[in-house]
Amino acid sequence: MNAPSWRSERGSISVEVAVIAPAFVFLMLLVVYAGKVSEADGNVERAAAEGARAASLRQNPAAAIDDARAVVEANLAAAGVPCSQLDTSVDTSGFEPGGTVTITVRCDASMADVTLLGVPGTRSFTATSTEVIDTYRSDGP
Repeated sequence: MNAPSWRSERGSISVEVAVIAPAFVFLMLLVVYAGKVSEADGNVERAAAEGARAASLRQNPAAAIDDARAVVEANLAAAGVPCSQLDTSVDTSGFEPGGTVTITVRCDASMADVTLLGVPGTRSFTATSTEVIDTYRSDGP
């Protein structure tokens, strides 16, 4: 007499789970990595825009550079972007009423929490933003 067919498949679910589980974990880590990269990129873009805006509101180039760097650092810290190295470059060559100020932010952020994927430990994010300086602003105190 033959055994019922369902008995011959005994343990197959365990094998299927053992095969699929690592792929599922890898997929979840990949989603986390993509989300982390996207969020950090958006935060660096936003920090560059805020820094350029802050610099355009200052009265002289030296104050604009200081203010831009401070705003970029504050924005990235508030967003929780862990920059191991932060470089904020401020171009004030056109700093005059009607001119522009341009900021380039480069942040090397740690990806250590998703290293199981084999991605590099850090990833570099770069953003550039330009703001127009108000044509009718006064140079008073």
